[in-house]
This record gives sequence, C-alpha cells and structure tokens, in this order.
Amino acid sequence: MKRMILISLAILLICPVMVNADELENMKIAVAASSKSAKASVSNIAAKCSYYHIFNNKGELIELIDNPYKDASRGAGPLAANFLVQRGIDIIVAGSFGSKMIDALRNKGKTHFEFKGSVDDAVKRVLKLN
Repeated sequence: MKRMILISLAILLICPVMVNADELENMKIAVAASSKSAKASVSNIAAKCSYYHIFNNKGELIELIDNPYKDASRGAGPLAANFLVQRGIDIIVAGSFGSKMIDALRNKGKTHFEFKGSVDDAVKRVLKLN
C-alpha cells in the first residue's frame, strides 16, 4: 500500500497539476466511495463504485451522487468519466482506475488520484497536494 501511494505521489510530482486561483476556488473533488456514510472507504474501482462523494476546494462535502454506471456490463469507465466531467469535477479519487477511464479523464484534462483508505483522508491528501 505504501508503495502504491509513493508511486502515485511520484507521478503527481513529475506531472504537476497547474491551476490558477480561479480554478482552485471552483475546484471539485469526486471520491469513489463504498457507501453514503461520512466514514466510507474509498472504493477499489472508480467506475464501478456505488457512490461519489463530491467535495469543494475546502474539503466540504457538497453533494453525494449515486453512480449510474455501477452495474454497467461494458464501458463503465468512459461513461463514469464523462458523467463526472459534466458535473464539473476536476479531480477523481479511487483505489484504482481502468485504462479506459484514465484515457477518458486525460482527454478531458482531468486528474485522477489513487488512494486507499477513508474518503475523508483521501480529500485531505488531495488538498495538501494542491
């Protein structure tokens, strides 16, 4: 687990996300979650999670969304990526991402971050990096 976090951090440091003050002020973070609970764990798979917890740039929960693609038999990654982008999400956090979802997010200029642990800890970590 530590190795995965270190690799993710190294990637973020090699490819830093450049944001201006206006973008940071309006930034939204989606965390793939296993439940609606405030103490939820980050879901292992971004596109197939049950819920997305949406946070603002201050780490405040602003919305809780059911994932409409959690039961999709094919194409959940690009569908979920487009769904989140349309909702104004800038950073998506999950335990892991499929290659098609990563490609869809990159094509839209969005950032993904792999994290294992609680939703709250994930948001704190992302906010420390920006």
